[in-house]
Amino acid sequence: MYEVAIIGAGPAGASAGLITAKAGKKTLIVDNDKSMTKRAWVENHYGVMEISGPDLIEIGKKQAAKFGAELVSGTVQKIAKSGDGFTVETENGSYQAKVVIVATGVSTDLAESSGLQTKDGTEPRIKTVLAVDAEGRTNVDGIWAAGTAAGVSVHTIITAGDGAKVAINVVSALIGERYVDHDVLKA
Repeated sequence: MYEVAIIGAGPAGASAGLITAKAGKKTLIVDNDKSMTKRAWVENHYGVMEISGPDLIEIGKKQAAKFGAELVSGTVQKIAKSGDGFTVETENGSYQAKVVIVATGVSTDLAESSGLQTKDGTEPRIKTVLAVDAEGRTNVDGIWAAGTAAGVSVHTIITAGDGAKVAINVVSALIGERYVDHDVLKA
């Protein structure tokens, strides 16, 4: 069983996976390769002069994998409560996880069919988003949401930051105390 299953490997999902895996949590990221970031050219991302959306996504996936996240290709068809966690079903099989983070960008169909509450979006052209609290929790205990799906701006730097924020909150909930991850230069 995975401790965390993340649906989507765009900026929010890969950023969340980087944090959870680096924290030592057994992490699965399921991605269908349909991120709208794949069509982006990015010059407004702090710390990056310019980068194509496809390159940004690829680097994000590599960062998450570097810390042990397992990435699988597939489309999640269903999230269902199962024992002390959830079953995440894809067309290629199913996976068990204690916690799920939904980072599906503009797509909310899976979340809605899994019983997650939605609300009207506030971003241009984003009609529906998941209803989450300030920590990223949905109405289903154990399912969290991050990025555009959770109602934050579509800008990659904001969705990536939101994915990291939600992941920090998930790890904190799993370990029962506030999790902090700071890397420092070695002298």
